[in-house]
Amino acid sequence: MSYDVAAVRAQFPALRAGTAHFDGPGGTQVPEAVARAVADTLTAPIANRGRTTAAERTADDVVTGARSALADLLGADPRGIVFGRSATQLTFDASRAIAAGWGPGDEVVVSRLDHDANIRPWVIAAEAAGATVRWAAFDPATGELTADDVAEVLTDRTRLVAVTGASNLIGTRPPVAAIAERVHAAGALLAVDGVHLTAHAPVDVRALGADLYTCSPYKFLGPHCGVLTADPALLGSLAPAKLLPSSDDVPERFELGTLPYELMAGTTAAIDFLAGLAPDGGTRRERLLSAMAAVEEYEDGLREHLEAGLAALPGVRLWSRAAHRTPTLLATFDGRDAADAYRFLAARGVNAPAGSFYAIEASRWLGLGAAGGLRVGLAPYSDRDDVDRLLTGLREWLAVR
Repeated sequence: MSYDVAAVRAQFPALRAGTAHFDGPGGTQVPEAVARAVADTLTAPIANRGRTTAAERTADDVVTGARSALADLLGADPRGIVFGRSATQLTFDASRAIAAGWGPGDEVVVSRLDHDANIRPWVIAAEAAGATVRWAAFDPATGELTADDVAEVLTDRTRLVAVTGASNLIGTRPPVAAIAERVHAAGALLAVDGVHLTAHAPVDVRALGADLYTCSPYKFLGPHCGVLTADPALLGSLAPAKLLPSSDDVPERFELGTLPYELMAGTTAAIDFLAGLAPDGGTRRERLLSAMAAVEEYEDGLREHLEAGLAALPGVRLWSRAAHRTPTLLATFDGRDAADAYRFLAARGVNAPAGSFYAIEASRWLGLGAAGGLRVGLAPYSDRDDVDRLLTGLREWLAVR
């Protein structure tokens, strides 16, 4: 299918301000339909979930609709979709519930490539249980994390492996399905941080082999909330801390308090927006697969233009080198501070932030410490003019001493 970026951009009110946004990995702008869904839900008669009053039915329909939409986006079971404040919060909650069955001698594997949200919850849970933490390292020269890298630290005592679907710092997309085969052969669970991956490619959690998979709607054009999906049977085997009167059903037992109905409605609207990028016809899941494949192809083409432009600039070093990666580039500058580039560009209406973006282990492993670099992330609404403005701004900054 063809990809009409001008038609896409026209649906994002924030873009009318004229800023070129390369800050999507930290949170995307939202289309009008998402904002409208949030507002309409907030202003509609609504109550706690139920089927007796119209207000109760509105809330219940919003929740079931959001679970269905996310199941279509992720290739998941809607009965295993858990909503929360963020992917970080959900991972902490899941880690505590799963670690209740760990003890001394058990082992947990985390990766140097990951965002800290898929590292620290597991490390803290392991330490509390007396379990051992083992680290899977990626190659700093290539940015690659392979199945062999993970297999090297697996033992018959491994209980869980946590790995990213795509690095939010350098874009690397590890071979998750191949990693899953090694992990499951060792008798362990695989927890995949899909926050960055979900925004850029079609996702099938079953094909990936993820036992737990997290994502954040605000990274794929939706509102600020988090999602965890897992097999309902796995969720049913866990006993999270909860209030006595609250439901013991799955997935409700993991959702503490009243759900944010307006954010769930906005999430459904974001997914429907993405599905709408594909031609009419077919199920929503089929349209999402087609649309996200088109987004991936479009963003990859724009990334190539961006990379060529950056390679032509003097003293620029790119750290995003993996063969399979998202359109997310980390750059540093010989003898210059990436934070200065960030401020210089911001003054010219180009948003490309600098830092390590909570991928502190990855940044340190690359030798960049906590400072990281300038992160340039493409989104479905990025266009060639945005990229050219960024390149022009960097060229001007590099010329200033």
